[in-house]
Amino acid sequence: MSLTISIDAMGGDFGTSVTLPASLACLSANPDLSLIMVGDQVILNELLAQALVDFQDRLVIQHASERVEMDDSPTKALKNKKDSSMRVAINLVRDGRADACVSAGNTGALMATARFVLKMIPGVDRPAIISTLPSIYGHTHVLDLGANVDCTAEHLFQFAIMGSELVKAVEGLENPTVGLLNIGEEDVKGNEQVKAAAQLLKESNLNYIGYVEGNSLNAGHIKVDLIVADGFVGNVALKSIEGAAKMFSSALKEAFGKNSLTKLIALLAYPVLKSFKQRLDPRLYNGASFLGLRGLVIKSHGGADALAFETAIHLAEVEVRKDVIRKISEKIETTLAKREQP
Repeated sequence: MSLTISIDAMGGDFGTSVTLPASLACLSANPDLSLIMVGDQVILNELLAQALVDFQDRLVIQHASERVEMDDSPTKALKNKKDSSMRVAINLVRDGRADACVSAGNTGALMATARFVLKMIPGVDRPAIISTLPSIYGHTHVLDLGANVDCTAEHLFQFAIMGSELVKAVEGLENPTVGLLNIGEEDVKGNEQVKAAAQLLKESNLNYIGYVEGNSLNAGHIKVDLIVADGFVGNVALKSIEGAAKMFSSALKEAFGKNSLTKLIALLAYPVLKSFKQRLDPRLYNGASFLGLRGLVIKSHGGADALAFETAIHLAEVEVRKDVIRKISEKIETTLAKREQP
């Protein structure tokens, strides 16, 4: 199956120094992949001169005269930068020239632009950001990670439907388990919004297993395929995990570097430490999907390096091949039809 992905080549903290090598690595790895590199044509032509020869049938440059900065407001990006590399890359998805878009640009601007250009799937009120987090069971999918700070029970229910369909498609799971993030597992705990969402999930045909606590994001007592939260809680949880990981890494380096003995111990433990680092390497989990839109948009971390951005492109490839947008659309439509029946 051939597929085409548009790349916001200028986006992110490091721009072309990251997006170009990652894109070329993906082209080398997948002969069925074509890429449209969006950005300043003069710059891209110079940097990709040899690649345009090597991948002449699968690499195209699309000019965009502007760039969305990481500190631009969503309003500024949407209204004043209509020819940004971000906007043009999304336009290519809307126009059917690309199957998906990948950008490491400003999250707020990317979400606002994607929602404006691609529009929402009928029946979905708000888009949600979903990604994977490493866990003792492998990994867990979590949404919403920051697109919506105030959500109703209905919004959480829609997130669960969309997330479940994505997990079902990309993981090949027939009936993925769904948990609702809460301050406890008991039915009496949680605010009214969460309790109402739980009732909707209980009445659905999703494989809802009940409330899960924050430790289930990485190391709960049971495996959960999908965890649902509003964007405020989900984003705080994500940033807390990122901070804890950095603290652990820093403390480990400090402990092993104290003296000659600890450095020797570190040398002996190197194979184990290397394996541990690879398993939890955040670059291998990079890439978040914007669910609820009529087109596929993948957000890479703004500070991603080439390997991390490559992971985000691979995620786009998988979701295109698994036809995630169509499956979510059909599930939302059938769910709405059932709820409207007397």
